[in-house]
Amino acid sequence: MIDHAVRAGAHFAFTDRWGGVSTSPYGELNLGGAVGDDPEAVRKNREIAARELGLNPADVVWMNQVHGAEVAVVTERQPLGGAPTVDAVVTDRPLALAVLTADGTLISLELDPRHAEVARGNLARAGLGEVAEVRVGRAADSLAALVEQGEEPFDLVFIDADKPSNPEYFRRALQLTGPGSLIIVDNVVRGGAIADAASTDPAIVGTRTLHELIAAEPRVTGTSVQTVGSKGYDGFTLVRVQG
Repeated sequence: MIDHAVRAGAHFAFTDRWGGVSTSPYGELNLGGAVGDDPEAVRKNREIAARELGLNPADVVWMNQVHGAEVAVVTERQPLGGAPTVDAVVTDRPLALAVLTADGTLISLELDPRHAEVARGNLARAGLGEVAEVRVGRAADSLAALVEQGEEPFDLVFIDADKPSNPEYFRRALQLTGPGSLIIVDNVVRGGAIADAASTDPAIVGTRTLHELIAAEPRVTGTSVQTVGSKGYDGFTLVRVQG
């Protein structure tokens, strides 16, 4: 687990491992309590997640979030399988409140109009059409437009696909985030080829330049995590914006 403090008393936690008890298509550390989730598997996964974060599972109050106006006031421990289905939880006891956040909005950038239509259709079928937007065009142009529009800082930016443009995407991401925001860049190890300073591969050159920018940027801290799995040897870079 990657535990990230946003501000006093609030943390983001990202699962960076397999090992949950859910079955396909929820084969990872599935913490959801939505339709199709096995309640017992979710309960066990939540216990695993709590221990990974150094918490006593009995002291963590989970919730299954919906879009509504209900608030649950928690005054005592609850069983891991007894999470309330509400939009917020509060407590005056020394308990950790675990919230699966669903109240954000997503903007996805897609070059190919055909891929954008597939994405919109999938989002609509998942009931997320009103909170997820797909914009079509060069990502560099779309990012510049977001900056021009004065969008509020994004909590999370995920960079993927066009590796030669990684440096430009990172520069724009810095303009669109604020203190506490995270920037994640995928596929940065590339089978170890990232270590080849003599490479002329545009994807390698772009990714090496990205890391040089991160290293020289005083407003961020970052680390790269190598991964080995069904897709081979690769990794991602996690960047925290400090100021």
